[in-house]
Amino acid sequence: MAYYTLKSIGKTTDYLTILRETEDGYVVRIVRDKDGYDEITTDFITHSLFDSCIRTGYLTKIANPNEEKLAVNA
Repeated sequence: MAYYTLKSIGKTTDYLTILRETEDGYVVRIVRDKDGYDEITTDFITHSLFDSCIRTGYLTKIANPNEEKLAVNA
């Protein structure tokens, strides 16, 4: 699995985890901090949209294992 932070407004840190890759894109889990509780959604994102999010900086790959653990446990 790969883990990413999402660019967000304010001081919250939102995470995206790639659960699996399909022919057309990725099945992802998104964890958003909503005023003290986690909103967890599972969704699909196409390869082209994912690549665009990486290019624009909306998604940033997590390199720190401690942050990675947060994304898994969230």
